[in-house]
Amino acid sequence: MPVPKPTDPKAAHPPETGKPEGRKPWKKKSPVEVVLEQAGKLKAEIAEMEEEIKAKRKQLQKFEEAKKIFEAI
Repeated sequence: MPVPKPTDPKAAHPPETGKPEGRKPWKKKSPVEVVLEQAGKLKAEIAEMEEEIKAKRKQLQKFEEAKKIFEAI
């Protein structure tokens, strides 16, 4: 037989300890701040993609060297 769930709404949520958990309070940003933040995110994303490209180029170079070895046989 299934156990009935408590219907008390206070029991469903943990009591507040004075410090809000999870979300930070919303802070309105100026259009300049939004654009600067987006530019920073794009720079970080580009840097990450460049690192991935470097790794793939290195892997491609290894495969091309292996190809030369197989063609020499």
